[in-house]
Amino acid sequence: MFVRRMIAHFRGQTWTPKEFTTVGVDLVIVVLGVFIATQVADWSAREADKRRGEAYVQRLIADVERDLTGRRDSLAYYEAVNDGALQANTLLHEASPDPRALVIAAYRATEYSYNPATRSTWDEIVSSGDIGLLPPRAAPILTGYHSVDVSLDTREIFRAAPYRTRVRGLISFEVQNAIRNGCSDARSADGNFGGFSTECQLEGVSDAEIAASAQALRRDPDVRAELRNQISELAAVRGNFGGDIAILEAALEALRAAQ
Repeated sequence: MFVRRMIAHFRGQTWTPKEFTTVGVDLVIVVLGVFIATQVADWSAREADKRRGEAYVQRLIADVERDLTGRRDSLAYYEAVNDGALQANTLLHEASPDPRALVIAAYRATEYSYNPATRSTWDEIVSSGDIGLLPPRAAPILTGYHSVDVSLDTREIFRAAPYRTRVRGLISFEVQNAIRNGCSDARSADGNFGGFSTECQLEGVSDAEIAASAQALRRDPDVRAELRNQISELAAVRGNFGGDIAILEAALEALRAAQ
């Protein structure tokens, strides 16, 4: 209605050349002003997106570096757990294994660690709908990495593993406590669990108590079968952490290339 009234108003006017020129110039100025304002607004939005994307990249680099260190430490930890499992398997097949070595190896084969992915920056990007601001090479890599939490899945596998439940039910509380106190997890330089203490002392328990726990492990027919399954799970988990490391290395390379 307003446009039609304006058109009718202009049609009803008798325009002199000067008036027509003046109105035309004014109209051009208005249109040009709107165009420039739109371009400036678009430019400002693009610059804001660019700065936000650059800030995301810097934050993601720090997160990925942290996770890469954590995944390497986790892989080292599960390598140590696997070493314990293999040693326990060997000792269980010996006629007269060293009781101390057997209970320590069998116990270490039950261990797990949890080092979750750093998700704060990534979750902010996803919730804000800003994935498109990330480098094209990095976005799909990080999407795949964050779609599965290997550390969480691993914890769930081993926390309720039949082998863990059985072995911790066979080794006496006193011996388990001595192992925890004298043969505990070792932390890496970054504060993550990266293996076990090289200094291993079982204090506060007698040789007879250690021998009794070792004998209980040897006499239970299900320990060996469940240990074989534990070793199989450890192989898969170590492969998963190795895969995460490769993914994070590729993501880091893509993010750094975009700087």
